[in-house]
Amino acid sequence: MKVTPEWRVYTLGATLCVALTIGSRNFSDRGGPYFMASLTLAGIAYLFAIREFFAAPRFSRRVVVIGLVLAAGWHIEFLRVPSGADDDIHRYVWDGRLQRLGYNPYIVVPSDPAAKGLHIPETRSLNNPDLASPYPPGAQLFFRAVTAIQESTFALKVAFVVCEFAIVFVLLNILLCTRQAAHLVLAFAWNPLLAIEVAGSGHIDIVGALLLVVSVATLVRRWRAAAAVALGLAIAVKLLPVVLLPLYWKRVRIRDAALATAVVGLLYVPFLNHGRIPVGSLGTYVQNFRFNGPVFAALDRFAPPQILAGLAVLAGLATATWLRIRSAKPGWSPEQFASMFAWPMAASLLCAPAVFPWYLLWLLPFLTSASTLLIIVWTVSIIPVYVQWHLRTLGRPWGALHGWVMLIEYGCVAMAAATIVWRRSRSATPQNPSGLAE
Repeated sequence: MKVTPEWRVYTLGATLCVALTIGSRNFSDRGGPYFMASLTLAGIAYLFAIREFFAAPRFSRRVVVIGLVLAAGWHIEFLRVPSGADDDIHRYVWDGRLQRLGYNPYIVVPSDPAAKGLHIPETRSLNNPDLASPYPPGAQLFFRAVTAIQESTFALKVAFVVCEFAIVFVLLNILLCTRQAAHLVLAFAWNPLLAIEVAGSGHIDIVGALLLVVSVATLVRRWRAAAAVALGLAIAVKLLPVVLLPLYWKRVRIRDAALATAVVGLLYVPFLNHGRIPVGSLGTYVQNFRFNGPVFAALDRFAPPQILAGLAVLAGLATATWLRIRSAKPGWSPEQFASMFAWPMAASLLCAPAVFPWYLLWLLPFLTSASTLLIIVWTVSIIPVYVQWHLRTLGRPWGALHGWVMLIEYGCVAMAAATIVWRRSRSATPQNPSGLAE
């Protein structure tokens, strides 16, 4: 009996559901053997699913619906488990609470004895308590809005999952407008990083990714002012999408860019300190934080970190500029749509001082074509870095990844790149039409 592509997708979806459900049950020991085994199985199943998605021109609507229902199922499993004791989400609750109490999160330090009475149980274990908040004002206002409803990590996780589901619907709209198959939305919805870093840990990056996808959707429809403002808001959540600015050249008008700049500027107004633009502990992050960044680590001995951080931004801007030049028309093909927004951010992240798994959330909505296959592999090969969380519970220092972890992560991407180049070279080699030996 021949197994149809549709049933292969169902089987892979069921495998993902089982593996990620097991992973959620072991989330408290993130990076432990059971968690890593289940997540590795999920990553392999996801890559096989990607092969099915890219090979088939169309799947029925039933496949898309069932696939999204399965994704909702394993997200609920992760949503039910508490975040890690010192995950960033505790800082989000703290920042939102400070704003509601009339304090500036860019000034008040959590460990300050004078701020002891401002804490609630969920904020007493936040990480880096000696530093003020590093998050831009767009993120801060989101924290405030959610904590106004309920001051808890669970409320924030629910809000993040809602943003993720919103991306699904906006992405479906983009796929429709660019005449791509609807089932490609599962390339986003089934990525294991979403369950772990959105429903599990809860990270603000998914909010920025939603705003960026909205910007792309409005740009596709040529709603230029909305596209510019949405991009500005995404940058106001985290600075990463600033490298995409060249893609908007001549796609938005000068007045649209001015409007977006004004909106972002207004977001900073409530946090101004004696007329200064607040940056919190962002400088400390660039100066001292190192994790899973091979390019930055290799160059760190030769140049100051501020210059290397600038080079990371420059790498993204250069990639976006090159892709914009290659795109002669205001619109783009499906392949261009995927690569134009994914690759500049990927290039910038590759050169960043720290590459945490949740940073790749920004890339996930744009992994809808074979042109982003290397990035897709990266979203799976980054799984071994979760070992760091387990090693920390054993008393090992944070941030010093074992060499084998990075070798697996970036070695897999390198091998995938070599395979792609080899296959393309073979397909480009002229065949002997006579079939005779030369």
